[in-house]
Amino acid sequence: MTRGILIAGNESPLFSALCAEAAKRVEKYAVTFIPWDQPPGNTRNAPADRQPAAGAQTAANRRIILEWNPASPVSAKALVLSAVNAMKHIDDAILVCVPPVCRKNVEDFSAEEINRFIDCNVKGWFFLVRELAAAFKARGKGTLSLALQESSANSGGDIPDLPGPAASSAFHSFAQGILLSSFNASYDVMGFSSSEPGEENAFAAFVFKIMEEEKRNSGKWHKYGKIGLFGR
Repeated sequence: MTRGILIAGNESPLFSALCAEAAKRVEKYAVTFIPWDQPPGNTRNAPADRQPAAGAQTAANRRIILEWNPASPVSAKALVLSAVNAMKHIDDAILVCVPPVCRKNVEDFSAEEINRFIDCNVKGWFFLVRELAAAFKARGKGTLSLALQESSANSGGDIPDLPGPAASSAFHSFAQGILLSSFNASYDVMGFSSSEPGEENAFAAFVFKIMEEEKRNSGKWHKYGKIGLFGR
């Protein structure tokens, strides 16, 4: 039976690296992206399209792109059902948090921008994890991995990135709570983080390596680092 892999989150170098790792293991895998239109004026350029660089072409050819509106609980349910229909089942769900950078003073954010950012980068994770947990519980197995690329509010500019680090902290706290509550779950839960810039490919390989060691790593937070080989 083919392994079903779903990767969801912010389109980013880490997301692409995880896709490349998935493509080494399965013929087809499913992906869904947090929309790029939040907040307007973010300083990370959205790709003009989703055509990959030449080295990532194989990974892109093997992916099934599914729609997701993070603000909607109905969309989260539909996403999980679509992934199951496309792949027969979900064995591994990897949630990728790399919030877009937005360097603006707090008084310059509109209420709409704030709501949209929270919907996409905070609230949406709750809806999606709820549906994935229900699907894994019903099946009696599965692996939920929560991967965070840490960033600094002040790195790269005079005006701090206010929403990105806040969303990252919320994701970390949420993941920690899911880990603590998964002790008696019938499925595995793992948390991953890295603060190493430019190490996305190695971090993605680390995520899959730990995932595939299965039960002995469930319920733990695994931190990637260059000191030694890997830090946990």
